[in-house]
Amino acid sequence: MSTRDASEGVHSDARREQRDPPPGLWANPNYRIFLAIQTLSALGDSFSYVAIPLLVLHSTGSVVQMGLVTGLTGVASIATGLFAGVIADRVDRRRLLMAADGARCLLYAVIPLVWLFATPMWLIYAVVPLAGVFSMLFRVAYVTLVPAIVEPGQITKANGHLFGTYAVASAGGPMLAGFVASAFNPATAIGIDSVSFAVSAAGILFVRIRERRTPDGPAHAEGVGVRGEFMVGARFLWAHPVLRPLTVLLSLLTFLTYGLTDVIIFRVKEDLGHADSTVGYVLTVGTLGTCLAAFAVDRVRKRLGFGASWIGGFVLGGTAVACLGLSESVPVLGALAALMLFCTAFTGICSMSLRQEVTPSHLLGRVTASFWTIHSALGPLGAAAITAGVAGFGVATVSLAVGVSMVCIALGGALTGVGRATGTEGTGEPGEQAVP
Repeated sequence: MSTRDASEGVHSDARREQRDPPPGLWANPNYRIFLAIQTLSALGDSFSYVAIPLLVLHSTGSVVQMGLVTGLTGVASIATGLFAGVIADRVDRRRLLMAADGARCLLYAVIPLVWLFATPMWLIYAVVPLAGVFSMLFRVAYVTLVPAIVEPGQITKANGHLFGTYAVASAGGPMLAGFVASAFNPATAIGIDSVSFAVSAAGILFVRIRERRTPDGPAHAEGVGVRGEFMVGARFLWAHPVLRPLTVLLSLLTFLTYGLTDVIIFRVKEDLGHADSTVGYVLTVGTLGTCLAAFAVDRVRKRLGFGASWIGGFVLGGTAVACLGLSESVPVLGALAALMLFCTAFTGICSMSLRQEVTPSHLLGRVTASFWTIHSALGPLGAAAITAGVAGFGVATVSLAVGVSMVCIALGGALTGVGRATGTEGTGEPGEQAVP
């Protein structure tokens, strides 16, 4: 073969690679393994999602204490966010996921073991917030890992699949947790979550990820100390025309929504006098909304753009929240929970995918941690305020006020960079995109 022929063959192969799309998600074995083990973990999570508030309610009978446990867990997560991004950007992210799962396995195993002999509420206040620390570490590392497993153009679809399979796995979880809590006690359901974390930690061993591309020069010296490293992510958020208003708007929305699961459980259990199994039924129906969101988000976002999708999702979600206290029908409450979770998942997938797309890989941990820490800062106060408001004024009044406020805040986003966003702003040149 002549040199010219060889040269033409090389160019032909290059053109063919440009024309051929990357392999589909299901052809990626690392993605399949990651999806399977995280789905199993989600099944276990759904047990604690129901069991921890029920355990507090069984032990104290107080919606305020339910909100206090939720709030303390939020404080622990927020404090962890100050350094979680630094850790995720500096260590092996796969090992970090394994360590976080292993720690949560041990912590949640303590509760059912102790509950065999005593029912100390102080243990809940100690263990659940500490588990929240490792949960934040896991969440930050998980977000940074997805772009290292799938191709850049597959991120939104991958996030949709992950949310969707989580929802499918979780659809039966709350109902099963309700039955387990009724037949045994809520602590037993928490023990099941502990086992799922152990399996997830072992499964991550089989996932291979692409190495991160790090920039030349002193990129890792941008921040000095924990505060400086955190501010690297915060400055990126502040400089971005979409992420900046998105962070502010979500701070206000998180204040309003952080304690809504406690409100739904209290409404079904105490206001309407139903059993634990009915609480599980309502929350199980609610997870169907997450399934629908995962199925729809990629298509809707491509059709409408990021801004219209995100704003419309929260307007619809606020409408659902406003109606929570207006009906005593369990099926209606289940449908409202489904609509609320549809909107939460839909907007969450949109915002997470946008961050992954526009953030350089070497900053993704710090940007993610800064984003979550800042917009979650008001969450614990919100959980305490909302549950205290329910105790003083009732579910109907508080849910109506929260829902109307959510709609107003979301519509206000139309006046910011969020309203003009299509989903590709700020990606810059290829070297500035989130590449693994």
